[in-house]
Amino acid sequence: MRIPLPDETILGLLAASPQHGYQLLAHFEAKSELGRVWTLSRSQLYAVLKRLEASGAVRGQNFSSGSSPTRRVYTLTEDGRRLLDAWLQQPQLSASMRQIRVQFISRLYIAGLLGRPAGDLIARQRQACLAQLQQVQEALKRAGSPSEMMVLDFVQGQLEAALDWLDRCEAMLASSPHIQEKQ
Repeated sequence: MRIPLPDETILGLLAASPQHGYQLLAHFEAKSELGRVWTLSRSQLYAVLKRLEASGAVRGQNFSSGSSPTRRVYTLTEDGRRLLDAWLQQPQLSASMRQIRVQFISRLYIAGLLGRPAGDLIARQRQACLAQLQQVQEALKRAGSPSEMMVLDFVQGQLEAALDWLDRCEAMLASSPHIQEKQ
């Protein structure tokens, strides 16, 4: 399993508008929506921006205005847009709770920020959770020890909770005009 990185989330923020590092960092503050799922320091952010710029996904340009310090403003390139689109449309999502907590919620946030439909994203996440739940239920039938049963029961509970939450996400999309999907 890949360790979640904020790269695609940052690409999504830049797809919404060009931003400098401090603007991007504000999205990851503790009480912000992304800050509730990502812990990102200034040095980590700048390391990601450097990596994204070196790969050609973003372009940075220095701007100075009067007495203010020079700021490097980052914009998304076409390569970056392709990476972002591939991430948002990734057909196989993970049922790992870590991936749901960080990557899936980030995808939901970025889709909303960019006015993209979230229904298909939720359906793909549900499909991943259902497939994993089926595997866990089959493994429970064959569990050989109480400790194995407890672990599998725990994972089953997490997946069932994730599926319940996905149901609530769909209900929120259907009933809340301020988060309706833009066509």
